[in-house]
Amino acid sequence: MLRITRRDQRAAARHLADWDLSYAQFDAIAQIGAQEGISQHELAERLLVTQGNITQLLDKLGRRGLVRRCPEGRTNRLALTPEGRALFSQVVPAHEDWQQSRLDALSEEDQRTLLRILAQLDRAQR
Repeated sequence: MLRITRRDQRAAARHLADWDLSYAQFDAIAQIGAQEGISQHELAERLLVTQGNITQLLDKLGRRGLVRRCPEGRTNRLALTPEGRALFSQVVPAHEDWQQSRLDALSEEDQRTLLRILAQLDRAQR
């Protein structure tokens, strides 16, 4: 499982390089775009990274003009800038299509079975 995951992550990194994004940057943009106003803490939990890592990641995306922090008390809410939304609308569908093309090696029934088993494993690990 680890070998397949690592191979997929390397291939995804090559694919996302077309948009000058790392996989972590893509993941952050996808999460923020899917739930505008998510807190910095919630994003770190979803991405399974530390607060220090998420701060560095958001700093880089902020310097690129893709993400902005919106202070709300002691919490930073996150939003995509207009440039970030434009990138989100391009890269997320393209990456989903790319991921689907990788699953096309499996029949639709096998894809459903794989997703069901992965969901089971995910629930068992919580």
